[in-house]
Amino acid sequence: MYGAILGDIIGSPFEFDRGSKTKKFELFSKESSFTDDSVMTAAVAEALLDAGKDASPERIRELVTASMRKWGRKYPYAGYGGRFRVWLQQKNPVPYRSYGNGSAMRVSAAGWLYDTLERTVEVARATAEVTHNHPEGIKGAESVAAVIYLARTGSSKDEIREYVTRQFGYDLTRTCDEIRPEYHHVETCQETVPEAITAFLEGVDFEDVIRTAVSLGGDCDTLTAIAGSMAEAYYGIPARLIVECRDRVPEDMRAVLDRFDDALGTFPIKT
Repeated sequence: MYGAILGDIIGSPFEFDRGSKTKKFELFSKESSFTDDSVMTAAVAEALLDAGKDASPERIRELVTASMRKWGRKYPYAGYGGRFRVWLQQKNPVPYRSYGNGSAMRVSAAGWLYDTLERTVEVARATAEVTHNHPEGIKGAESVAAVIYLARTGSSKDEIREYVTRQFGYDLTRTCDEIRPEYHHVETCQETVPEAITAFLEGVDFEDVIRTAVSLGGDCDTLTAIAGSMAEAYYGIPARLIVECRDRVPEDMRAVLDRFDDALGTFPIKT
């Protein structure tokens, strides 16, 4: 979760193609702040923690829906897309066939909480389906959660690349240098998730993955949140960045992070 939130915060000043497509930039500035990506990451994590490991997909969908609506109303100006804003306010919300990258940016908790790849993918699918029930929206969530699971359980990057290509059909043959020149702001899973995975695969440590993702441009906070969630699972996160992350989110998000750490038995530096 820290990786996704840090990616969101660090990428936020460069969203809407406002960056200069370089890896050389200050990681944090006065414009670096959390957005809807962090809010929904916390919402999904809270729902999955409340559900427990053995909850049915139906129960997960129920809790994810309730949690995202609660958090969305608590932070109404975090930068949600138009259709999602409507969904937050509907009396009886229903999925709306979205293939936007929101399903992939909020799913990171699913990559950590379960003991098998199959269960990880099943839960990721359930978290997507409440809004993003288009096949591409579901695939985006499943693939990101799967990469996190594989990364944290010892798979190599070559093995991760092969799995994603075979299982999800994403084109991971382009390098970041090939992607960067023509890449622009786009909010679909199809044109965000493969690029985020490529940034993760090319990066040499957590910070380098973040810098590589930002350098691509596009929907930078979301792309970097996705890449950062994978990088955390593979590399871990330096203590100074965990401290910075916690300092830049409100108390209720820190409380979810603490619950998540407790569930995993991890002990990152607290502030």
